[in-house]
Amino acid sequence: MKKQTVRDIDINGKRVLVRVDFNVSLDKGIISDDGRLRAVLPTIQYLQENEASIILCSHLGRPGGKVVEDLKLAPIGLLLSELLQQDVTCLDECIGPRVEAAVRNMKPREIILLENLRFHPEEEQNDPNFAKALAYIADVFVDDGFAVAHRAHASTEGITHYLPSVAGFLMEREMEILGSVLQSPQPPLVVALGGAKISDKIGIIENFLHKVDTLLIGGGMAATFLKAQGLSVGNSLVEDNRLDITRNIMERAQRNGTSLLIPLDVVVADSFGAEANSRTVDVEDVPDGWYIMDIGHRTLDVFRAAIAKGKTILWNGPMGVFEFPAFSRGTRELMATIGSLDGVTTILGGGSTAEMVDALGLADRITHLSTGGGASLEFLEGKTLPGIAALLDKEA
Repeated sequence: MKKQTVRDIDINGKRVLVRVDFNVSLDKGIISDDGRLRAVLPTIQYLQENEASIILCSHLGRPGGKVVEDLKLAPIGLLLSELLQQDVTCLDECIGPRVEAAVRNMKPREIILLENLRFHPEEEQNDPNFAKALAYIADVFVDDGFAVAHRAHASTEGITHYLPSVAGFLMEREMEILGSVLQSPQPPLVVALGGAKISDKIGIIENFLHKVDTLLIGGGMAATFLKAQGLSVGNSLVEDNRLDITRNIMERAQRNGTSLLIPLDVVVADSFGAEANSRTVDVEDVPDGWYIMDIGHRTLDVFRAAIAKGKTILWNGPMGVFEFPAFSRGTRELMATIGSLDGVTTILGGGSTAEMVDALGLADRITHLSTGGGASLEFLEGKTLPGIAALLDKEA
């Protein structure tokens, strides 16, 4: 069911609380990637154009319900000020009398950034009193934090019981683009999955197996597929408790006529490290004690050819240990192939996948780069996300 957005509600002159996801990498006050901040700028600017007073709230890291100095949001507020070319007032709390007083004195178009929501254990507990305290300072709630939409927290689900609640533009785009892949992808549909564990991707595989034309399996999870075929994978991580379901997936893909492609050759290393000795071997020849670290040359050629035939391409998870340059070739070159395609819908999700796109400078060649990690996975699994379900329906 479609949800109301910020366009569908009167926000003129109102105090609007916006849930954003500013959970960025922060090292000694330095933010390495401002993508999550830039992603919500259209919503903020729309609110300003309609003379709203804007109160932003977010979490950062995992402080465990207590104040952690290194996880305060002030550095994020400073960067946001630069991006907006406007002062953003950073508060040292997210609820309470001082927050209420600051909000009362706001003028239209002004912006306040509340302190880290997760300094309060009540946030993750979805405590109704904490949700009420957040709601008390606003007239309208706008959820633009897709990356946390799969969490039933006070700032994502609880607050919607006390304020009219709608989606921001980032949330709207995530719902529309990912929803289109679920409901009506233009064929041929090619899904490429990587990452460490098959258990993280079983839900997507199950949900897409009957509709995908070609399914590519890479990354560490490929080791489980290889072992399910009776092959030795050395010291590579294998989820032995998922071998039966992996065999079942392969059998069903064959019955459905789905092209399921797993590596033919792999790059292996004698230790799990950036400087390890490595070589490329056929999947039948992985040495005892070695680790599968990337897809090989032949596999890359086969995967590239499959990608090039797609009209809709969904990718989640790297093809190898991307953080080690020596084992990033498969991911980089497959990504370059996707970036070279024209007239194709390309949708990439997952935190590490977003890092790949930024590192390769291909953001403008991708149709949609999802801001959600776990949220993207659960959405594509067909699950109902509590942060989305709680928003007002279009028909309401």
